[in-house]
Amino acid sequence: MTQLDFLGKAKYAVLLSALLVVGSVLAMVFIGLRPGVDFTGGLQLTLVYEGRDVSAEALRTYLAPFLTGRPAPSLHIYSITSSRGGKTLPGKVVVVQGASDEQREAIRQALVNPPEGSAVAAPVESSITDIGGQVSREIINRAWQAILVALAAMLVYIAWRFRLRYGVAAVVALIHDVVITLGVFTVARIEVNLPVIAALLTVVGYSLNATIIIFDRVRENVRTVKKAPLYDLINRAINQTLTRTVNTGLTTLIPIAILFVAGGLPLRGLTVAMLMGVVVGTYSSIFVANSVLYGWSRLAEGSRPARS
Repeated sequence: MTQLDFLGKAKYAVLLSALLVVGSVLAMVFIGLRPGVDFTGGLQLTLVYEGRDVSAEALRTYLAPFLTGRPAPSLHIYSITSSRGGKTLPGKVVVVQGASDEQREAIRQALVNPPEGSAVAAPVESSITDIGGQVSREIINRAWQAILVALAAMLVYIAWRFRLRYGVAAVVALIHDVVITLGVFTVARIEVNLPVIAALLTVVGYSLNATIIIFDRVRENVRTVKKAPLYDLINRAINQTLTRTVNTGLTTLIPIAILFVAGGLPLRGLTVAMLMGVVVGTYSSIFVANSVLYGWSRLAEGSRPARS
């Protein structure tokens, strides 16, 4: 079995993690996340056209008179394809945020029932999602509640199954993963919506699973090799589970990478969250969680009164 000194690199890993976390927090404070229509409220129309596709530029020009005011409503357009009667038809997803109720209604009518002779053709199929401000605020509250409840439940469970220091170390690693992922979303200006929140919760579970497997081996080593230093026992546990951790990460990344390439813009947020979560989660399971566990254990040993 390969014996790599992972804890020996802990100071470099902690420095890297601290820089990434601080950078992510600063980006979220000064640049700000880009919330999707689920969290801001707004209008989302899915339009399918028969024959020639309507370009995004034509739609922007056509809708410009409806996007007035201070601040002006934002407009996002994504291309899609749809299958109808054995034919592949082009389409667009139009998302409008920050518009008044009157503007939403005017945009809806202009896209679904355009006047004759307009630059935009009438769609053969359309679906509409209209989310109001009250609903979006409730969604935000529930999303944060879901994340906080998940972290708290994990802390309690791991503290019960192992010890409190194990639970705190695991939760610190999970917060590290979520913050860095959100920092990437902020810098890349990728929308955060409900599928992204679902992906983050999935990543939290994935990262926690990898961390618990290492912690379980640490606990087993502590019981069987009682006289060995904790430093060696943690390094040994990481090495014992390294092949499993790397293989699981790689096999998880393959379908996510394919979905990232083939899924298009509508799935871009979800796939980026999953990709970042698997990569950062694997890293934190090896370096961050075990470094916190070792540091807490050293502090606990140092605070014990000397035996006479």
